[in-house]
Amino acid sequence: MDSVPFHDANIHHILETRYLHSRQDVNRSLQTHSSLIRRLTQERELEGHLGCVNAVAWNSSGSLLISGSDDTRVNIWNYADRKLLHSIDTGHTANIFCTNENAIAPSAHYQCHTRRVKKLAVENGNPNVVWSASEDGTLRQHDFREGTSCPPAGSSHQECRSVLLDLRSGAKRSLADPPKQVLALKSCDISSTRPHLLLVGGSDAFARLYDRRMLPPLSSCRKRMSPPPCVNYFCPMHLSDRGHPSLHLTHVTFGPDGDEVLLSYSGEHVYLMNVNHAGVNEMQYTSGDVSKLMTYSTTINGMELQPSVSNVFPNGFSIKKNVAAKIDYCRKLMKYAEKTLDDGTPYYGIEACNEVLNCYSRTIGPALKYECLCIRAALLLKRKWKNDAHMAIRDCHAARKIDNYAYKALYYMSDALSQVGRHKEALDFAVASQLLAPSIPEVAERVEKAKKDIASAEAEKNNKTNDGASRFDSRGGRILSLSDILYRSEAHSDASQDGPRSERDDSDYDEELELDFETSMSGDEGHDVESNILHGSLNLRIHRRGDSRESTGANGTIESPSSSSQNDKANYQPEAAVDMKQRFIGHCNVGTDIKQASFLGQRGEFVASGSDDGRWFIWEKRTGRLIKMLNGDESVVNCVQCHPFDFVVATSGIDSTIKLWTPNAPVPSTVAGGAAGPETADVLVAMESNQQKLSRGRDSILPFELLEPFRMHEFPEGSLRLRPFECAQS
Repeated sequence: MDSVPFHDANIHHILETRYLHSRQDVNRSLQTHSSLIRRLTQERELEGHLGCVNAVAWNSSGSLLISGSDDTRVNIWNYADRKLLHSIDTGHTANIFCTNENAIAPSAHYQCHTRRVKKLAVENGNPNVVWSASEDGTLRQHDFREGTSCPPAGSSHQECRSVLLDLRSGAKRSLADPPKQVLALKSCDISSTRPHLLLVGGSDAFARLYDRRMLPPLSSCRKRMSPPPCVNYFCPMHLSDRGHPSLHLTHVTFGPDGDEVLLSYSGEHVYLMNVNHAGVNEMQYTSGDVSKLMTYSTTINGMELQPSVSNVFPNGFSIKKNVAAKIDYCRKLMKYAEKTLDDGTPYYGIEACNEVLNCYSRTIGPALKYECLCIRAALLLKRKWKNDAHMAIRDCHAARKIDNYAYKALYYMSDALSQVGRHKEALDFAVASQLLAPSIPEVAERVEKAKKDIASAEAEKNNKTNDGASRFDSRGGRILSLSDILYRSEAHSDASQDGPRSERDDSDYDEELELDFETSMSGDEGHDVESNILHGSLNLRIHRRGDSRESTGANGTIESPSSSSQNDKANYQPEAAVDMKQRFIGHCNVGTDIKQASFLGQRGEFVASGSDDGRWFIWEKRTGRLIKMLNGDESVVNCVQCHPFDFVVATSGIDSTIKLWTPNAPVPSTVAGGAAGPETADVLVAMESNQQKLSRGRDSILPFELLEPFRMHEFPEGSLRLRPFECAQS
């Protein structure tokens, strides 16, 4: 699809306007222009760390690059000559996951968090205050001007009053359910344009936006508080009712203008949302809207759907001559997209439809828009990448709003619902499409297929019921295997995790099991040099969630789970969330909990993310189109950070080096090419492989999951030490 233009204007025209109109934002327009992205290549590899580089950040002026690593050191690099200025021994005993531009010799020691700190946030223009997000469920505020260190957690001689957000009872299984478990925070960010806005993400599917002016005063960690109300939840609608404990956020960030947020999910894609939920492609929804989207009705939101439409604009005026060329261009793209349905390359057809719907939606008439939505739905259903069926459901729903008296949207909706396991609803839509097109054989076949799917699902359900009855011991308790314990909540998910959520009641959720690993090694007994075998003990402790934890009542007092769980759902008022505006696909994010997704440049017109396959990806924000795929690491790329003014991108990951990327390639290329060794693999093959990793069943990686938290590290002095695997999921 190289023939599809980029949407950041002609570079010659931008330069010309600088002389004619003295525009102040010319440099911003040019910083990450598509013509520069197509020439990206690796310029330099910065060596100076001895372990995975988990964090890179530029200072506000762009003169310094700061990095943090598993070697527990923070390195400061000079941007001008790419030299290492300082390597600071931080005093950390484990991995460093985040840094900020005030990385100097420590003047205070903050040790009040009880679990790992995954992200720091600093307000622009106020470097003296830092917010820390931790997996212990709290976000804390530290003011360097106070010049004091906090006491260790649990210390009796002094209380540390630094908790700004207490989310130890803040995680949600779905949008409809009240928060219950600890929200292990993985990321946070402060808006650069409205610094009172704070964004956090963690161990569930929902990013939360808070207004710091509306939060209660700083409190002690000893007083467990109810989670405060947030301004907005952000979550793609199709992820809001899954209830999969493995689904969580690894990174959240504001756009440069503060009007958009970017969310990166583990086991999922990257999603773009509008902060003010105002726009054409997204909406604010409630939990009830999820089921309504998949249920056949002749009305939507109480309004009768429109009859078939012609290619006329909503204001009643016919197509103007000055837009005729654009409409002709859109028709050509749609014709190309239809062709890809047959030739086996739906990916490029989807890109063509994205171009039409994202860039010319207000230009084309309703009839063309309906047709394009149906074509894209058909292509998504054929490609079958992760969540493609849910995207097809969205397109069919949008098409039905335009015309509910044409069969195509109903037909493809039925197919999409079958793919996500909603067979009864699929039959309803199939029957409705047959009433509108009784003479089309494919429609009749779809009805029969939906009936067979229902029968198969019922038979499978009966088999599982009979099998489950045999898995109880004589005392009436169910015999659980280790696999059952680890993955019981995902037993009913389909191969791509697109199916319906497991039907568990609240008591099942409260009794989910957690695993804790302990290792103990003592003296010389820990390692046999000759046999290179570790000696020691690996203790596996299994306990029920809630057995030894306490929840919080509405007044901030601590209650036992049994006293509050019965009333939680009855008293809970369902909240709304902001749906996705765009998704970015092709990469893989399952292996690490620190994978970033970032806006590139001062205008944020492009989006980038690292990947578990050692590549990093750049997409056009407006259309979601992949522009560039580059080799960035031998194993995994986690961090992607653009220089604040120049088009220089720093990436890091499992390698102990940092790569700097600049637009110096002699020959421009789209998508593949421009790496240290040019990317020769087929782009679609690479993306298909990543999709398979995203959709792979968790049972197949059980041994890896059990052993991954531990790895051997050999240090320069020759000693071997057992340490947590820093880049693995917790």
